[in-house]
Amino acid sequence: MSITPEVKAILDKYETASPGVKANLYRILMQGRLGGTGKMIILPVDQGFEHGPARSFAPNPDGYDPHYHYQLAIDAGLNAYAAPLGSLEAGADTFAGQIPTILKCNNANSWASARDSAVTAGVDDALRLGCAAIGFTIYPGSDDFFEMVEEIRELRAEAAAVGIPTVIWSYPRGGSLPKSGELALDVGAYAAHMAALAGAHIIKVKLPGDHIEQEDAKKSYEGMDFSAQSDRVGHVVKSCFNGRRIVVFSGGSKKGADQVFQDARDIRDGGGNGSIIGRNSFQRSRQDALEMLGKLVGIYKGEE
Repeated sequence: MSITPEVKAILDKYETASPGVKANLYRILMQGRLGGTGKMIILPVDQGFEHGPARSFAPNPDGYDPHYHYQLAIDAGLNAYAAPLGSLEAGADTFAGQIPTILKCNNANSWASARDSAVTAGVDDALRLGCAAIGFTIYPGSDDFFEMVEEIRELRAEAAAVGIPTVIWSYPRGGSLPKSGELALDVGAYAAHMAALAGAHIIKVKLPGDHIEQEDAKKSYEGMDFSAQSDRVGHVVKSCFNGRRIVVFSGGSKKGADQVFQDARDIRDGGGNGSIIGRNSFQRSRQDALEMLGKLVGIYKGEE
């Protein structure tokens, strides 16, 4: 498929990216039912590390099998499938070339008290598995944040040197940031900006609320109305170099389908590039997930 004007406009904003990095971004942007639109839906299945297998997959036991997630992403016409090393290895041969994959290179678990993640895979693994990108989580606010940024700096440089782009999950938590502030608008925009500054080619963040957490930031937001979620999305996108970086928003814990659809409309209307939606797809039955993902595709195409 020839490159579309929408995709070319996105790739042109990555001024120092090598041809290899741009080719892999092209693979993701041109894949599936949203291919060529500049929008994307990615299936992430790294929740087993964080929450455990039963909490992640018992609602839909088919999800215990990594092949299920590969096939779901393919059949739904998604742009990419993201998962840790073991999950990708479990289906790498069977599904080789059928869906761009993103290797999640660090992971946490819910037993730990530290807001940190272990590096669980490397660029050599991504090359061996034919991945289109690597993924990495940072926790702005955490006391371990600085070490995490140093880790992704090294991985990002190594990946870029062999033509692989980087996706950064940027989730504020830990340190002096209270739980109530993790979804604050100013905090979310700051976290997204940090990911851009760290060199992310694709930035993944949570949908922010309209609360302003930081005292020092409140004056900067005076007189602004962010009651509409689409406007909050727009603010996060603007914080990523004025929209010069791809920004996708996570679906979070399982919620009603109507809310999932409204979130997608707000992401679209706010200028976001799409959704990275895990539990809200794989915790539903396969048929329900396919129907929901199909409608999300329609929303991002402006048909819904």
